[in-house]
Amino acid sequence: MMDIHQILKLLPHRYPILLVDRVLEIEKGKRIKALKNVTINEPFFQGHFPHRPVMPGVLMLEAMAQTAALLSFASIDASPDDNRVYYFAGIDAARFKRPVEPGDQLVMDVSLERTKAGIYKFKGVARVGQELACEAELMCTMRTIA
Repeated sequence: MMDIHQILKLLPHRYPILLVDRVLEIEKGKRIKALKNVTINEPFFQGHFPHRPVMPGVLMLEAMAQTAALLSFASIDASPDDNRVYYFAGIDAARFKRPVEPGDQLVMDVSLERTKAGIYKFKGVARVGQELACEAELMCTMRTIA
């Protein structure tokens, strides 16, 4: 379990792009389950779409990537700092199965598939209740910056 205060210590993201509210389960080096409460107050709903608010698919992918970053930091017992940045390196097989709307609770299940040459590969699934909303393979990497 991780609350928002612990998440804020690990992720550099802030409003309006912080997309993880709570970690429900974590198994270091293996898997993580986190949630995002989707409210009508999200800034993206103003334009996507005014007549029918729907969470953009790319933001569901970003929420899964942030969840993956939390798993990575927990797995290596490290925290990001001013010299280390966690980047998206790729997305494969992204599929969107159901719209995510205000009032939904998006639950992300992300598992670490493998690590090779500093690239982490994850399988991510996001659900609303029992319904699949989004799935993708995510690749991320940690880099030291000057």
